[in-house]
Amino acid sequence: MPSWLSRLRLDTAPKEFVLLPASAIELMYLVPVPTLDNLRVVLVAARNPLNLGAAARAMSNFGVLRLRVVSPYDVAFREARSAVGAAALLASAEEYSRVAEAVADCGLVVGTTAIRHRELQHPLRRLDEGATLIRQQLATSPVALVFGSEKFGLSNDELAHCHWLMHIPTRDEHISMNLAQAVAVTLYELVRDTKVVEPPERQIPATAGELERITTVLLEALNISGYVNPVVAITTEEKARRLIRRMNLSSRDAEVYLGMLRQILWKLRSGDENSG
Repeated sequence: MPSWLSRLRLDTAPKEFVLLPASAIELMYLVPVPTLDNLRVVLVAARNPLNLGAAARAMSNFGVLRLRVVSPYDVAFREARSAVGAAALLASAEEYSRVAEAVADCGLVVGTTAIRHRELQHPLRRLDEGATLIRQQLATSPVALVFGSEKFGLSNDELAHCHWLMHIPTRDEHISMNLAQAVAVTLYELVRDTKVVEPPERQIPATAGELERITTVLLEALNISGYVNPVVAITTEEKARRLIRRMNLSSRDAEVYLGMLRQILWKLRSGDENSG
């Protein structure tokens, strides 16, 4: 415990108001560090070095140290690495070219959105509700929290890799938030719960990588069978990816599904070769 904290005499302070230093508030609110180590913050196509630096600093403030960036604007990323208070976190950031790669080891992938006027195909939860579910999942497996670019947010293809979406309630006249602000507000909501989350008694969830392998085999089988219309192939792929994630498969069940689909695919290929 810091020496100043041991000397703090709350009984001599006015009863109506007690002001605690920021570090004391941190002691009160931060959830266990091992739990936060399961959280990955994923920034997709970030372009502003100030936003990157500020987002990284917010992560450091709240004890979230696993940053992943997907196709960042190169100049912005280089400049952001010198951000005050977050240089070490940025230096250890993991860089990926695709969202699928950045979330492959995660049992839960949550996208963030300002909603706007787009038609969403995922379950949508408010920040307070979503944070509770994320805390529960963090106790058993890695979780990815995905933020889109400052200008466009997350594309439909990027959203397709998410299990569900979360938004910060804002007024309709000014609905979108700055990227770094959104990261800070979201992480605060996640860490402010002082209750220790007990690991739920359930099986280990399938990782995003396992779900993507199922999706890949399923799409290949659908293509060979003639189900996929080339005109809407991209839309079909996104729908299939969302469908698989809505199933909330355990890792064990994912292995079974993958085995069944591979057998179906093998049979389809055999029939296709025989007919040829």
